[in-house]
Amino acid sequence: MAIYALGDMVPDIHPDAWVHPEAVVIGDVTIGADSTIWPCAVLRGDNGGIRIGERTSIQDGTVIHCIPTRPTIVGDDCVIGHIVHLECCIIENGAQVSSGAVVLHRVRVGTGAIVAANAVVLNDQIVPPGALAVGAPAVIKEGRARSSDIEFGAKVYVEKGKWFKKSMRKIAD
Repeated sequence: MAIYALGDMVPDIHPDAWVHPEAVVIGDVTIGADSTIWPCAVLRGDNGGIRIGERTSIQDGTVIHCIPTRPTIVGDDCVIGHIVHLECCIIENGAQVSSGAVVLHRVRVGTGAIVAANAVVLNDQIVPPGALAVGAPAVIKEGRARSSDIEFGAKVYVEKGKWFKKSMRKIAD
């Protein structure tokens, strides 16, 4: 797998996490237990740091970045879909950012909230706990997220990570 130190900054990946060999993890990045980082995901912690909690999936093609003055933090039991862009934001425990979404600087996505597919959450927006953010720019719909869907997705990806860690093998170049 492509795991890189950047100067004195070395990724801290829990031994129970799974990082796909074609994902890229650079610098000041922490990945918690039972979290999964899928193919072509890039976590570039060159400034500010990136923190991924426990039992969180960062799916295929997602890019996570930060700036010197602000980290990107993703909590426990989160589902971060395919081709998502997260930068300098906080995704609280049990939240979901769906495929193709963009979440920008100083955004906070609350516990149990969902950022819908292809939504763009602009700087300084708050997605309250249990809310649904839809559209570009995102419009907040309070109380519309289904936390049971997020919980199910998080559990599925923990199990997939264990399966892939145990059974995946390269058979050709």
